Amino acid sequence: MRILVVEDERDLNEIIGKQLIADGYSVDNCFDGEEAIDILDYTDYDGVVLDIMLPKADGYQVLRSIRDKGKSTPVLFLTAKDSVEDRVLGLDSGANDYLVKPFSLKELSARVRAMIRHFYGNTSNEIVIGDLHLNRESHQVKRGETYINLSAKEFALLEYLMLNKGKVLSRDNIENHIWNFDYEGGTNVVDVYIRYLRKKIDDGFSKKMIETVRGRGYVIRDGE
Repeated sequence: MRILVVEDERDLNEIIGKQLIADGYSVDNCFDGEEAIDILDYTDYDGVVLDIMLPKADGYQVLRSIRDKGKSTPVLFLTAKDSVEDRVLGLDSGANDYLVKPFSLKELSARVRAMIRHFYGNTSNEIVIGDLHLNRESHQVKRGETYINLSAKEFALLEYLMLNKGKVLSRDNIENHIWNFDYEGGTNVVDVYIRYLRKKIDDGFSKKMIETVRGRGYVIRDGE
């Protein structure tokens, strides 16, 4: 999952980014509304953490730009304003959630998880396909009774595949959702990590879950 953090207080932006990275997300950061609008014009994110009081364009303008383009990207508003009217305005403007400063990082993490979970139509942090279980809060993965140790990127890739069960995802689509702007690796990074996942998820099991669709990309199915 890839998150954009839009916050002009650089220390707070960095703190939020570090927390979300620790939670397993890929994170991009920007510090004013105009930059956020530009980035969101050409990059799809799984969620945006968006301060309201921003230079150049405020959070409402950024959110309006997202929604005017027909994008349903989940947005969590951050603000120091805590009146009922302000909360209502934020939610009525198209935000998915609203968090008042100062806030705990644990609550931020929980709200981002819930926001993305609802976006993908899940009612819990547990994603289950066949005998494969992934817990987005504890970061535990098991197939059958076997627990599987995954790196942060392997977990993120598996999570994205499972959230899109049955949908063929192109290499570009996967790369754009799992790696951020700072990534400088090879062009075959998706293929490499798919191989890693197959070795851990499918090897030793009679039913294979991760499939290659020639010329299109990869898909995860229930193995039936």
